[in-house]
Amino acid sequence: MHFKYFFILLLFLGSNIYSQNLVGYVFEQNGSKKIPLSAANVYWEGTNVGVASKNDGSFALPKSGKENAYLIISYIGYKPAKLEINSDDDTVEVVLNLNSQLNEIIVTASRSSKYIDNISPLHKEVLTSKELVKAACCNLGESFTTNSTVDVQYQDAVTGARQIQMLGLAGLYSQILFENIPLFSGLGKNFGLGFIPGPWISEISISKGSASVLNGYESISGQINMDFKKPTDKERYYLNIFQSSHLKTDINANYKVDISNKLSTILLAHSDFNTKKDDNRDNFTDLPKTTQFNIFNRWKYSNLKNFESNFGFNLLTEKREAGQMNVPTNPYKINIKSNRFMFFAKNGFIFNTEPYTSLGTIISGQFHEQKSNFGNTIYNAYQNTINAKLIFESSTQDEIHHFIVGGSFNYNKLTENLNSINSVKEEAIPGIFAEYNFMPSSSFTLVPGARVDFHNLYGTFFTPRLHTKLDLSDNTTLRASVGKGYRTVNVIADNTNFLPSSRKFEIIGNPKYEESVNFGFNITQYLTIADRDLMIAADYYRINFMKQTIVDLDTDVNKVTFYEIDGNSYSNTYQVELNYELIPRLQFNAAYRYTDVKMQIGNEIREKPLLSRYKVLLTLSYATEEEDLLLDASFLVNGPGRIPSTSANPVQFRKPENFKAYLNINAQITKKIDYFEFYLGGENLTNYKQPNPIIDAGNPFGDYFDSSLIYGPIDGRKFYAGIRISVN
Repeated sequence: MHFKYFFILLLFLGSNIYSQNLVGYVFEQNGSKKIPLSAANVYWEGTNVGVASKNDGSFALPKSGKENAYLIISYIGYKPAKLEINSDDDTVEVVLNLNSQLNEIIVTASRSSKYIDNISPLHKEVLTSKELVKAACCNLGESFTTNSTVDVQYQDAVTGARQIQMLGLAGLYSQILFENIPLFSGLGKNFGLGFIPGPWISEISISKGSASVLNGYESISGQINMDFKKPTDKERYYLNIFQSSHLKTDINANYKVDISNKLSTILLAHSDFNTKKDDNRDNFTDLPKTTQFNIFNRWKYSNLKNFESNFGFNLLTEKREAGQMNVPTNPYKINIKSNRFMFFAKNGFIFNTEPYTSLGTIISGQFHEQKSNFGNTIYNAYQNTINAKLIFESSTQDEIHHFIVGGSFNYNKLTENLNSINSVKEEAIPGIFAEYNFMPSSSFTLVPGARVDFHNLYGTFFTPRLHTKLDLSDNTTLRASVGKGYRTVNVIADNTNFLPSSRKFEIIGNPKYEESVNFGFNITQYLTIADRDLMIAADYYRINFMKQTIVDLDTDVNKVTFYEIDGNSYSNTYQVELNYELIPRLQFNAAYRYTDVKMQIGNEIREKPLLSRYKVLLTLSYATEEEDLLLDASFLVNGPGRIPSTSANPVQFRKPENFKAYLNINAQITKKIDYFEFYLGGENLTNYKQPNPIIDAGNPFGDYFDSSLIYGPIDGRKFYAGIRISVN
């Protein structure tokens, strides 16, 4: 790491503090102490405008626009509160008391486990911890089972590596953040989805298309921002033990300590063990043998007035063993060892609240080491990353105008060794940004923003973006966005999924970076049918590439070819989704998405391969009145798509030109007893497996071996059981 930048980076330590029209906190009374209450439902009486309180009990929502309005705050098991809010009220604090007569509780509103953020001008889907446990997700890659926007699929048929897809593009085009801190780049994206344990996550926010300029010039297809469990959460002890029929064992635990009324900490720990499995009997692992140990320690300090600091670190080590099984002589072996260290510090200082003014700083650093072999191919890589940001925010007295300005500095050094061929890439990127939030009324918001980044290798990146939100009524919201995005290219690190194959890497020219423009439009409509809310959301997003690095699998079956093109590649995505409570406590969700992605391959515009043209998702969730019994099921139809050409192979090693649609069903039942949750479930209940996922699996050292042409599940039906213990 080049420490010549370290002094500069010490100027950036950080956190971002946001302001909204009405800001408040929800607490529960526990003896003489007030404890933040997360997931409380907060909304304006007689409307569908509302939010859920966050882990620290905070919430923010636009003022009602009325001289006097009533705010409803409710949570199952607590007496609901009804507060009269005057038009000049800016802040509110609510303390809910336990209801001793549970059979007489009047639930004023139910809170969905996933919802669309009604405040943000960006179209932002929020998955809460309630949603994440519906599939007993073991890691981030398994957290989107019930989500229609994000797809997750295997990158190859042997290593277990997964990638997300948004708007028809690979995960490389999406930003993955931890509380607005960049989490994965380069090496981290290969197996990163498996590095984030699901039980650590308290909330996931998904933004399609262009995101805020505060988080960088990336975000071509979207942004996934995760909130982890915090020292301020009410949960003191937690333990989760998971066991699947595929012989995967996960153990998660966390423990928090309040050292004083100003300082607290939480320790999160995870381990998982997975046994080699060959479900399709081709003598190759479908799932590798995996051993992972992962700890995360975070701290929070607050002077209870105007200063807050959050800091911590993450340490991970993982081993993966894959390849041929039951082959006594010269088997094809894959060994991958990853070591990862991450630290962060976020600090925020509020100068005043009327008008609101604050200064925030963020610094984070990551070290990632991967030592691996894929048969006779050796790939070792090392990556050092530092990200820093300084943010100044201010609002006018009436909060019609809100300004954010700041600067950033990103440093990245990637060292790669592929079969004794060494390469070093060192990036230093200072940048400045500004964003203006104009809200003349509670029904209209306009957010223009721009940033300029000065890349030491590729010159200047100018990234303008614009978001707008218009409430046609209390029940109808329109959103639109447009913006540019960039992504720098690391050919080998971005494409290690092709290493377990006989394909040779061919790099034509010098691919540098990708550039695109994203357009998006969304409408969200709420209706009341039989005294229950029906939510309908429809959106359209288009991405036009001005510059793109093509991964060409069609031109030569013995190669994966990389080259840079100007234009002629695009993505169109159409989606409609509805959510309705069919009967009391039975939630129904349905979504349909159509994806049209074209890319220039050679001199021809062709459909992107290994991508389903459409997706249909149906989910059902039922909870008893006391929420002590939960039933969840999802039905997913993935449509057909194109397979890269294998016509140059011998007949026995060819694949069809297209794959067919397939159905996947998941289900789970959860029983709660006091501090305990017992869950039992099944995944891929249709037992669909992509036929013959590996070409020439019997001869991995030959000319036709290829495990990279993956479009569907490679492991079959799975059952699992587990127990969660949570003590507040």
